[in-house]
Amino acid sequence: MSGALEGLVVLDLSRILAGPTATQMLGDLGATILKIENPKSGGDDTRAWGPNYAVGLDGKNTDLSAYFMCANRNKKSIAVDIATPEGQNIIRQLAARADIVVENFKPGGLAKYGLDHAAMMKAHPELVYCSISGFGQTGPNSEKPGYDLMAQGYGGIMSLTGDADGPPMKVGVGIADVMCGMYATIGILAALRHRERTGEGQHVDVALVDTQMAWLINEGTSFLTSGKLPERRGNAHPNIVPYEVFTASDGHVIVAVGNDAQFKRFCDFLDHPKLAESPLYATNGARIKNRIDLMLAIRPVLASRKMADIITGMEALSLPVGPINTVGGALQSDQAKARDMVVSIPNEAVKSGAVSLLGNPLNLSRTPVTYRTPPPRFGQDTDEVISEYIDTPNSK
Repeated sequence: MSGALEGLVVLDLSRILAGPTATQMLGDLGATILKIENPKSGGDDTRAWGPNYAVGLDGKNTDLSAYFMCANRNKKSIAVDIATPEGQNIIRQLAARADIVVENFKPGGLAKYGLDHAAMMKAHPELVYCSISGFGQTGPNSEKPGYDLMAQGYGGIMSLTGDADGPPMKVGVGIADVMCGMYATIGILAALRHRERTGEGQHVDVALVDTQMAWLINEGTSFLTSGKLPERRGNAHPNIVPYEVFTASDGHVIVAVGNDAQFKRFCDFLDHPKLAESPLYATNGARIKNRIDLMLAIRPVLASRKMADIITGMEALSLPVGPINTVGGALQSDQAKARDMVVSIPNEAVKSGAVSLLGNPLNLSRTPVTYRTPPPRFGQDTDEVISEYIDTPNSK
């Protein structure tokens, strides 16, 4: 079966994580991704972001770092120096054949080459041109560079993350980049739908900080509603109690009691049914108000029991409960295997003969995602793409 986006061509001028996340998603859905990499720098910055690289046939590390591979499968790598007239000509010719352009240069950075959205869309009005930046194309901070850590700090999520008495903490992965890439993908698909109806392309302007603020979700809306700053609560939930991590006698478990009926069954499980009968804890609103005292009652009971007993016992009562897996535990779980969340893509350029990557979570019944090619070595497809897409004197 062909992918939903088969036949679409994406000119990918992005690097690092947000842009590559978006273009990899488009590639997984069937689009052809032409990834432009700078020969002066050795390509995408993340090629050098070790440790952990795929080992080549010679036993040495390749330029396929784990970081690079996480967002660059289903792409062709073309080495082009856009700072030269020759490189700019190649980009313009590729744009003439493309449906979508994705770039994450500093706002205005491509204008000096005549490759910005205004110039490119003037030449090709049907083009969907997506610009990803730290603060967006407008606003007082538009000229500032943007990295995931800075976006997490500026956008507010770090103020909510970490222990209540500890310092602000970033999320353990580049979530601001990833979410920005997801929003960019949605914007691109919406623009394609508009083009399908009208023949008209458009500029999609997406910023790390904007998208970071957007996914503050309930905490952001709570502040807008009350004017009160949310508190940092570690693993606790601001609106549901008990809903957090608890210490067991041999580790930790997650308990997520979502309503009053569940709380009653939970108290039966704890052998403390009277907790659910007390007006101090009978409703979620009361439990939020009396959170500290309730935790003092719950924690010692759970701390006296083993993780397996807590999970088995609560599951028997249809109560939300679960382990805290390591990355290995998650990716090697039966659930991950059943859902194909780890995929192996053949690659003759590496010693192992294949690379293992995280799977795409989209399950489409008619147009499933595909893993056609592994993340490319730097510039490996330059000649092929030039031959297919670029008009040269010798080609006529």
